[in-house]
Amino acid sequence: MRRLKFLNRFLVVPVFRLGLGRFFGNPVTGYYMVVRTVGRKTGRARYAPVTYAIADGSVYCLAGYGRTANWYRNAMASPDVNLILAGRTIAGHVEEVEDAVERLGVTRQIFTNAGLMGFTEGFNPFRASDDTIRARTAEMPVLRIRATDNAITGGAFDPGGRAWLWVPISAIGLAIVLARIRTGVRLSAEEREAA
Repeated sequence: MRRLKFLNRFLVVPVFRLGLGRFFGNPVTGYYMVVRTVGRKTGRARYAPVTYAIADGSVYCLAGYGRTANWYRNAMASPDVNLILAGRTIAGHVEEVEDAVERLGVTRQIFTNAGLMGFTEGFNPFRASDDTIRARTAEMPVLRIRATDNAITGGAFDPGGRAWLWVPISAIGLAIVLARIRTGVRLSAEEREAA
């Protein structure tokens, strides 16, 4: 828990605040956004990274640590928030999802979008029964964030988008170029020795 807080505070939040979130999400490590709330006691900006899903023109997330999570309590006290997604920032209004069918559907999607972290609650989000997901996430509030200006649609860097593919493809391309440069340098040295 302490390591995760440290990682979130000093890596994830700064990366997203600098506009570099697009380098962060993929199907393995998961897709994240940062929720900017107003502190209920301090009135200062507070940031919390969470996994999310986009459905029906809204963004959904859940409070994995339950109703005691500070960011959740801040969002409930002052429901106008900003979301820093990989490719954009959205102003929105938070409300807790009460409908059981809606809650179940987006909860499963949030966990599948979390990559390997989606398995940390003791179930496989791709194969678990509805009853298992309901039981394991009963104490986790699910939140719907509706944009204040228009409906939210998924982008290239959001879950389901394909923009994440360019990072590994670029890394492989760079490795190939560097290997060829190194091989070329080695050949040149061998040619000099032969002469």
